[in-house]
Amino acid sequence: QVQLVESGGGLVQPGGSLRLSCAASGRTISNYVMGWFRQPPGKARVFVGRISMSDGSTFYADSVKGRFTISGDNAKNTMYLQMNSLKIEDTAVYYCAAMRSLGRAYDYWGQGTQVTVSS
Repeated sequence: QVQLVESGGGLVQPGGSLRLSCAASGRTISNYVMGWFRQPPGKARVFVGRISMSDGSTFYADSVKGRFTISGDNAKNTMYLQMNSLKIEDTAVYYCAAMRSLGRAYDYWGQGTQVTVSS
């Protein structure tokens, strides 16, 4: 199986930037689709974006398009989320997840990392 560990969360001011990492172990994720999700306090978990680790293609939720960038480094078995122009509404626990290339759902999830955007 795949173990995922998020890191890089913290407190940042509106307009600031933060980079999250999702380190995978147990298996290579080079043929997986990797996703970022977030769960604001008191709300349901929602999709943020995804990347195909095999070809690098990405897709983003409208709420973060143009501000967030997902990238992957197969040599490090790691996916990243670069967050710029952060807004208060970006405050959430951010999770990474992995889906097999022929999968129907995300099979593996990390424990999450807290991102707080506040002045």
